[in-house]
Amino acid sequence: MLHILTIILPVFGLIGLGYAARFAGYVTDRTGEGLSEFVFAIAIPCLIFKTLTGAVLPETQPWGYWFSYFSGAAIIWTIAHLITRRFFGRDRSTAIVSGFTAAQSNTVLVGIPLILEAYGPEGAVPLFLLIAVHLPIMIGAATLLIEGRSAHPGAVLWRVLNHPILIAILFSSAFRLSGFHVPALASSIIDPLGATAVPCALFAMGIALKRYGSREEIGLVTVLCGLKLILQPALVFILAFHVFDVPPVWAGVAVLFASAPTGINAYLFAERYKTGMGIASSGIAVSSAFSVISTAFWLIILGIH
Repeated sequence: MLHILTIILPVFGLIGLGYAARFAGYVTDRTGEGLSEFVFAIAIPCLIFKTLTGAVLPETQPWGYWFSYFSGAAIIWTIAHLITRRFFGRDRSTAIVSGFTAAQSNTVLVGIPLILEAYGPEGAVPLFLLIAVHLPIMIGAATLLIEGRSAHPGAVLWRVLNHPILIAILFSSAFRLSGFHVPALASSIIDPLGATAVPCALFAMGIALKRYGSREEIGLVTVLCGLKLILQPALVFILAFHVFDVPPVWAGVAVLFASAPTGINAYLFAERYKTGMGIASSGIAVSSAFSVISTAFWLIILGIH
């Protein structure tokens, strides 16, 4: 239990500090926006480059890893969509936002710090590989669903490929395959920038929660958060540990990734299409608050204690 606290407290403690600083007025929303931009555009790409250029990749692709995670996400998205439509009487666009809110994890601001604290460098490769695939699939699926036949595949692909984190993963993979070594001077710049990624991401997340927090649609949001924090990781756990052949650390990363709270992309997506903003913002706030408890539970289930 003490080990679980050493994992949870640094992660959610920094989120709490960011929230408290914004609540007290010591920082503004612009601070959070600037930190988030720095994290996504500079710090996380540097951390990814450092990790992937020095990591030992598996010789064979663990396809069960991908099937376990995305099967769980697809099931949760479908359930959330149907519940929103049939039990809460919302329209199709709102139901798509609900599905996205319930299935999409906060991969960068919470997922990376949490999984690196839990598994250390051994968990970095499966984590960043999943982020690389998670981003285009989730954003692409949500965009295609909400735009329907009017969606332009080229525009969707460009929005996905233009994301700095995906660019960093592709560049890091290409550099690794080239056989070149990272120059010492480059490492002396990249490594310190990468080291700032985790604390800055968590502090920015705290500021964002103060900004996006909402009490709208609390009944539906409660259901969505239950799907996100309990059922999704449970499905991934069953698939990764009992259905597919997945290495233990990779399986654990998939479960913790699934157990992460809803990411800010849910609100940004809802804002872009002007539908379900209250659902998305409340989903972010409520799932982030209760993820302190659910994370401890899944760490115990995974034997990390």
